[in-house]
Amino acid sequence: MTKEEIIKVLGKIEDPDLHKDIVSLGFVKKVNITDHKVDVEIQLTTPACPVRDEMKVQAVEEIRKLGFIGDVNVVMSSQVVTHNNQIREQILPGVKNTIAVASGKGGVGKSTIAVNLAASLALDGARVAIVDADVYGPSLPLMLGVTEKPETQQIDEKRFKIYPVEKFGIKMMSIGFLVDTETPMIWRGPMASGAMKQFLTDVIWDELDYMILDMPPGTGDVQLTVVQTIPLTGAVIVTTPQDVSLADVRRGVRMFEKVNVPILGVIENMSYFVCSHCGHREEIFSHGGGKKTAEKFGVPFLGEIPLYTPIRIGGDIGKPIVLMEPESEQAQIIQSVARRLAARISITNMNESNKPTIEISM
Repeated sequence: MTKEEIIKVLGKIEDPDLHKDIVSLGFVKKVNITDHKVDVEIQLTTPACPVRDEMKVQAVEEIRKLGFIGDVNVVMSSQVVTHNNQIREQILPGVKNTIAVASGKGGVGKSTIAVNLAASLALDGARVAIVDADVYGPSLPLMLGVTEKPETQQIDEKRFKIYPVEKFGIKMMSIGFLVDTETPMIWRGPMASGAMKQFLTDVIWDELDYMILDMPPGTGDVQLTVVQTIPLTGAVIVTTPQDVSLADVRRGVRMFEKVNVPILGVIENMSYFVCSHCGHREEIFSHGGGKKTAEKFGVPFLGEIPLYTPIRIGGDIGKPIVLMEPESEQAQIIQSVARRLAARISITNMNESNKPTIEISM
């Protein structure tokens, strides 16, 4: 058995999202053979790849088909693909991808989804940050159980840098860390926009795979400030199934289209409720509207998240459901949605001809 034969059989493994085999994509990084062992490294575009385990199993099976009876060690590593944009690289030089989580109206659970997406990606091993872009109604301190203020570093008499707060492996920044919880932010649009710019440019973020921006509801000043300050990798729209929410989703999609921000997908929250006593499924806010809206606009549908009391409890006590009940069906659903999002980010970046440069070590 030769290295060339191994590479050939690994070429049978296809990435289901990119629709190419892992050899031509440059994912096979290393192939080493000794008398009793084969070592292979497959480097994917995200640690949150939804099919990484299946690829690993298939790689072992394909090598076994060549008749090798020794140890087959397949290591699945990752190198997150960077959104290739010079302006973003100047403003946030260590941040590979920036994702806006938005909604057309309030009350759809957007912040809950944003926090759980961040926690899910961090659980998979990604370097993640979340920015609370809703300066009028910051929810990040409560939802992640953070009370301490961020540390600062004086640059000169007028300038200083801020270190983000970190918890659960997630770096975070919110106006809620800087003001009293009962202090209303009675600011005009330019002041709110200025605070948002400071969160993006004056915080020491270091190296990140994903920065999630929990946007305020609607299509106002802060949204425009974000898309004008940093070119976003893309946006995620959160909705509930009923018609009044879906009408606002359409406006949100149109807004991001006008400012040339790709829509990475639509998430339908509060999609249904399953009674914990009898198992009956109740579609309280209707059902399926998010998927139909995504299909209408030709954007990906990332999934349906059910109503589940511990999701709300997790937000109240500062521990997202994916951390509080990681084995629950609902947490697994959210984890799957986060992995689909990571896949969409990889597809978006790879389609911009930003393919990872990976060399096979012989």
